[in-house]
Amino acid sequence: MIKKIYLASRSPRRAELLQQMGIDFEVLPSDIDEAVAANESPAEYVLRLAKQKAQACVTYMEVHGLPILPILAADTTVAVDHLILGKPVDDKEAANMLRMMSGRCHEVHTAVAVINGGVVEAALSTTLVEMSELSEALIQAYVASGEPRDKAGAYGIQGLASTFIKRIDGSYSGVMGLPFFETAALLKNVGVHVL
Repeated sequence: MIKKIYLASRSPRRAELLQQMGIDFEVLPSDIDEAVAANESPAEYVLRLAKQKAQACVTYMEVHGLPILPILAADTTVAVDHLILGKPVDDKEAANMLRMMSGRCHEVHTAVAVINGGVVEAALSTTLVEMSELSEALIQAYVASGEPRDKAGAYGIQGLASTFIKRIDGSYSGVMGLPFFETAALLKNVGVHVL
C-alpha cells in the first residue's frame, strides 16, 4: 500500500479535505493555462484542467528528481446556464457572479485526476446548488469580507456564504473542491491507503 501522494494544488481547502481523509501528501506546483477552450462545456473544462494539473506535477517531479509518487489534482468551476464562472478577477466581478446566482440554481463541477505510473484516471462530481435571493446590501457585505476572491463562482460554501445556500443535490465536499467519494475511489485504484 502506498502511504503518501503529491497534491497538485495550493488550495488550502483541498489540503484540509485530504487531511480529513487521513491522506499523507506533499504539495507540488501545477501552474497551467486555465483559459476555457472554444465550445468547451463546464464538465469538459474541469476534467481537462485536472488532468493537465496532474501532468504539470509529473513534469515538476521529474525535473527536480523527486521520489515518484501518485499525483492527485483537482479543479472546480461553477456554471450558470452553461456559463463558466471561475475565480473573480476583482470585487466587481465577484458581485456580478453573486447577482447571477441569486435566487436560483447553479452547478458546481469538480474533477479529480490521479496519475500513477503514467496512467491517468479521472472522475467528475457535479452538484446542483440552490442559492437564496441575495439583497444588494448582502452581496456588497459578502464581497467586502474578501471571502469571494480566490473561489470559483465567488463564494465558499464552508464559509460565510453557507447562510446563502438553500439546498444542494450532490457532494458537499465536491462543492468545497474535493469530492470525498470520487477521490477515495481513484486513490484506492492506484494502491493508496484510504480508510
